[in-house]
Amino acid sequence: MDIKNAQITVDNWIKKHGIRYFNELTNMAQLTEEVGEVARIISRRYGEQSEKESDKNKDLGEELADVLFVVLCLANQTNINLQKAFDKKLAIKTERDHDRHHNNSKLK
Repeated sequence: MDIKNAQITVDNWIKKHGIRYFNELTNMAQLTEEVGEVARIISRRYGEQSEKESDKNKDLGEELADVLFVVLCLANQTNINLQKAFDKKLAIKTERDHDRHHNNSKLK
């Protein structure tokens, strides 16, 4: 599924199951919470912190999907065509960063 269709799918889900979007500030808080859950899993599973027993069954993919869902909600409610914005950003990064990363000795 491309980003445009993901935005449509989320919008349809909100209309059918969610009644309406939470306001932008609430969704920003939700996004922060979801990113925190991703950070907790990564820091404990892949970083130096020990993983609590209660965290061992947490699904990183599910938490990343939560982040994506809220990002799509925010894009929808602020009338952002995220596919267009992503494609533009990828083109900028491709032009700007190609040589930069190839010339970075830290990445070799």
